[in-house]
Formats: sequence, C-alpha cells, structure tokens
Amino acid sequence: MTSRTCISRVLAIALAGSTHAAEPPRISPATDAASAGLLEIRTLAPRIELDIRYAGANNFTGARVPGYASSSCYLLAPVAKALAAVEGDLRAEGHALRIYDCYRPVRSVQAFMAWVQDPHEQSRKALQYPDLDKSRLLADGYIAERSGHSRGATVDLGLLDCRTGTCVVMDMGTDFDFFGVRAHTDAAGLTAAQRGNRQRLLQAMARRGFANYPQEWWHYTLQPEPDAGTAYDFPVR
Repeated sequence: MTSRTCISRVLAIALAGSTHAAEPPRISPATDAASAGLLEIRTLAPRIELDIRYAGANNFTGARVPGYASSSCYLLAPVAKALAAVEGDLRAEGHALRIYDCYRPVRSVQAFMAWVQDPHEQSRKALQYPDLDKSRLLADGYIAERSGHSRGATVDLGLLDCRTGTCVVMDMGTDFDFFGVRAHTDAAGLTAAQRGNRQRLLQAMARRGFANYPQEWWHYTLQPEPDAGTAYDFPVR
C-alpha cells in the first residue's frame, strides 16, 4: 500500500466515524489506568521520549493543569501498541517520537474550558496564540469541551532526528500547542524542511492507523477508535 493510499484510507475511516465520535461519551468509573485498560507507553517503547507539557508550566495556560500529577503517557492498549510500532518504524530510519500529551482526564478538559473563558489570563499569548484573540480559541476549534484524549485514543507528538546518535527536535514550523494557521498540517509558508518533517510524521502515523487533525500537525487519533463512547477522569499519575 502506498503512503498516499494509506493516508486516504485512514482519513476516510476518520470521517466515517465522526458522527459517533460527536456523541457525548459516558464517563467511566475507572479510578486508575489498570482498571481502565490503559497502558503506559514506556512499557512497550522504553526509549520513547516524553515531554508531557500539561504536567508542568510550559503550556498555554502557564501552569500545571489539574489532573496531571506526573509526566506519564497512558493510552488504550490497541493505541499504545500502534504507537509503539510507529516508534519502532522511525527508530529503524534514524528518527523517533517526542510525546507531548496522551490520555487527558475529563477534569483537565474542563480546566481548559475554564481557562479559555477567563479573558484576563493571557500570560502565554505571545508564545501560543499571537495572532488570535483568546475569545476565538473555542470558536475556531483550538479548545474543545470534549477531547479524544479523554478516550485514551489520541496522542500529541513531534519528531526527533537521532541519526547522529543524539536525538534532537526536528523543526515542525511551530511549537506544540501553537494556536493559529501556521500550525495547520498543510499550512502555507512553511520551508521545504518543515513541510517535509510534517509529511514524515503524517506518513509514519498513517501507516499504523492514526489520522491527523488538520488544524494541529501534532494531533493524531487511532482510527477506528477502540471505544469512542467512553471517556475517563482518573488523574495521570
């Protein structure tokens, strides 16, 4: 299967499942990852690099996000296995993944909603959304009241170049969680290297069944989702 055919197939699956995904999921009573059937990605890919932004202050809110007690990456088992396969594919080519977010508790999504509705907290505007009024972040689809992350099927990530033996972050054109058109996966105005890096990530993820959210080059969801009708709210520990 060619990369173009593979990507088209994943996008078609994503569109076919969009109606079900739009329905409000039930909140699982699970109190930890084990009871929810989520795996920590490093149990399958020990070398994968984590930079879980919401567990610290280096994120668009300027503070640690409620629900993140540690820098861990939990995903439903099929999603974790597919992501570990992507990491393996890339390592064989001299590249690797850097993970910014995985499972996200419902309470964390609610904290994002509270933040976006507070017009006074704009400490990271110059870094994260310099060209947008904060009031547009919800309307323009950058902040949402529900998230695939809470269903354990979505991951935010970028690329590393490990060909010299030391892994370095590859230039994707913007930082993670940059809100604006430059972060759109197929944005205009990118350099050839930036566009090529985004395409490398897109193709690597698509080969293992992940579909990209086109407004965010870093945002991928396994399709079809293992359980699009269930969200979780236990803290990331």
